[in-house]
Amino acid sequence: METSIKTMICAAVAAMALPMAATAQRVTKVTTTENSAWKQSKTRLKARGNGQAALTVSGKEEGVALRAWGTTFNELDWEALLMLSRNEQDEVLANLFSPQGDLRFTRGRIAMNASDYAGSWYSCDEVRGDLELRYFNIDRDKRTVIPLIRAAQKYNPQLTCWASPWSPPSWMKITGDYPVVSSRFNKADPQVDYLLFGTVGDIDEDEMKFLGERKGQFPRRLATQDYFIQDPRYLQAYANYFCKFITAYKEQGIPIDMVIYQNEAYSYTPYPGCAWTAEGTVRFNRDYLAPTLRREHPGVKLYLGTFNTNRRDHVERILSDKGLRQCIDGLAFQWEGREILPAIRQQYPGYHYICSESECGNGSMDWKAGEHTFFLISDNMGKGCDEWYNWNFILTDRGTSPWGWSQNALIQVDSKTRRFRYTAEYYAVKHFSHFVVPGSRMVGYLPREKSGVSAVVYRTAKNKYAVVAGNVADKAQTLSVSIAGKWLCDTLEPHSMNTFVVEM
Repeated sequence: METSIKTMICAAVAAMALPMAATAQRVTKVTTTENSAWKQSKTRLKARGNGQAALTVSGKEEGVALRAWGTTFNELDWEALLMLSRNEQDEVLANLFSPQGDLRFTRGRIAMNASDYAGSWYSCDEVRGDLELRYFNIDRDKRTVIPLIRAAQKYNPQLTCWASPWSPPSWMKITGDYPVVSSRFNKADPQVDYLLFGTVGDIDEDEMKFLGERKGQFPRRLATQDYFIQDPRYLQAYANYFCKFITAYKEQGIPIDMVIYQNEAYSYTPYPGCAWTAEGTVRFNRDYLAPTLRREHPGVKLYLGTFNTNRRDHVERILSDKGLRQCIDGLAFQWEGREILPAIRQQYPGYHYICSESECGNGSMDWKAGEHTFFLISDNMGKGCDEWYNWNFILTDRGTSPWGWSQNALIQVDSKTRRFRYTAEYYAVKHFSHFVVPGSRMVGYLPREKSGVSAVVYRTAKNKYAVVAGNVADKAQTLSVSIAGKWLCDTLEPHSMNTFVVEM
């Protein structure tokens, strides 16, 4: 009788353990293809794999902690949003910014002065020679960008922001104009284009356009002089300008906790931009912007970037200045900067690294654009970035800028019907940001190779893992990932984006 009771008890315990074990190995899979978005299914981890793992995570990796997913607030996004009904606006903003929404953005990027996606070119002080900044104001922003940010704050009151200029006020530049080079889309004087390289000719107004994937060295040539006037009075006035901008936004209830001195100093643009040399970059950040921020806004961090160049020697030349390195908290990379990110991060491991802008494409807003964005997020985050920022989140039609570049967005609005749709890029972002919350740690990366498969592994809260995997091949591919001794083995559909949420 005693033996029988023991047997029954053991059988009962074993029966209870079975569902617990099954639960502990449960995997939720979400897949998006061109014709089927966000399809959910269930699978399970296996005790052993069917060969060699493409990626192995021991479970002991410390990893890079994610800090934020974010997007940019531009005037043309505001115009597109206003085309929707109030209920549609609420749906879009909730999906983007609510902690319970689809994308769950927690940070925003602001253009200080006009970006190329402003309705027209402007700055916060266009009074020539106003070095005391007595005429500084953000009146233009109060009509466009600030209402857009406030609309996002409705769904996430904890939203924080950072700022960077595309161009200083025109009178602070050696050309006295917003663009760097002349173009059919601006009124810049072509006779002064020689200032860029010191020679006449060899100016390509379309060099920075994204037409497929840019190959080779970017930029082909570096500017030979700073377009910002290197007079100490102007440099200090510009540092003061940053501080006034931070203060003005704070008064509007919008906290700016980080700044970067220049967007894409290596894009020699026919729209607002500013070329800087390595020497000018060091001088302004080290001797003017950093000490002024410490004095006026000690809580605001200074990052260096945005590096959209793969000229590693040039970036290293800037970072070789010890005084500058002591002033900064992080570095921002975008576009070609992604190619040198691992080397710079290995050389300077003590900083935060962010992807400051997604690549904006050519206005196709199609599946191919979504796949490209999925790859770029994978590659930037897999290489150690702890923040990632989308560019435009909503645009009309083909997203054409005032200077003629059509670009992509997460949401496309038909200006004739006023109907909107979520693009493939929206789902590319959602496959990451919906599951990988701030505090999650990136513990494994499988770069996309000849097979067409990539994967990024995050350890999230409560002993879960998120495996975000893509397959750009024309045929199904097998994914094998070893996680803490267990195996995730699954088949990825052709041209698919996938997220596996693993409960260990």
